Amino acid sequence: MPEGLLPKMLSVRVLDASRCHLGEGPSYDPVTDTAWWVDILECRLFERRLGTSDPAMVHPLPFMASDVAAIDADCQLLSGADGLYIRTLADGTLTRHCSLEAEDGGTRSNDGRVHPSGALWISTMGRDAEPGRGTIYHVTGTRVTRLFSGLTIPNGIGFSPDGATGYFVDTQEGVLRRVALDPATGLPTGTPETHYDHRGGEGGIDGAAVDTEGLIWTARFGAGCLDAYSPAGERVHTIPVPVRQPTCPTFAGRNRDQLLVTSAHEGMDAAQRAADPDHGRTLLVDLGRPGLLEPAFRLAP
Repeated sequence: MPEGLLPKMLSVRVLDASRCHLGEGPSYDPVTDTAWWVDILECRLFERRLGTSDPAMVHPLPFMASDVAAIDADCQLLSGADGLYIRTLADGTLTRHCSLEAEDGGTRSNDGRVHPSGALWISTMGRDAEPGRGTIYHVTGTRVTRLFSGLTIPNGIGFSPDGATGYFVDTQEGVLRRVALDPATGLPTGTPETHYDHRGGEGGIDGAAVDTEGLIWTARFGAGCLDAYSPAGERVHTIPVPVRQPTCPTFAGRNRDQLLVTSAHEGMDAAQRAADPDHGRTLLVDLGRPGLLEPAFRLAP
């Protein structure tokens, strides 16, 4: 489908009735047609088969997790408050793979995405979103490399289809940035540049996913919509969604043409929740154009 053209009527529906305090980190397994996401603040992991009407299974976690990524048929990776953890799918056993700011009890993990090389970009932030405490790291195997620091709420991590460009945003600042990467490693080869300046706009740019044509689809927290940005840095689409605080999309479905979108009711009072009936619920948007599935994380560099 050419850039700039979307179906006239998009189907946007609630995937699961569960409400998340802070839903985040969605992932999709095409082999089992399973959606995964987390509720950061309530320490919960959700598992939902898309081809069924069964409700999501909820797995309690012993820590706050912010991101889910595939490893192989038997294991997945969870980004936790003090490190990355391997979770065995069969029994839920958790094993710490490597530390991530484990010495700093005032931070936690936040947004993350796996680069086509199999390396993970994962961010951290202050537990109370303190200015300047956010950082983005590159993880290959157990090697953790600091990429960008001095951020507040790092989000919007995504990669171009060829792996040569990375994207990220500090939601607090409102500037979506791009940076040249080595496609073989996912490490920056240049300095971040402005891709789109959202300062002064409604809501804040949150999580991101990239489609096969290179459009960057982002959730706009506080504005009840998804936006798409072209590789040239233009906002080319805006799609309303029935939650005020969408947090992160990822591509899902047998044809990879749906967006799985998490949301949150963090910070909303009773009146705001009443005005937003689907607050905190996870959505499925039939986008009608294919996206990139997030690659598996490579345990060995």
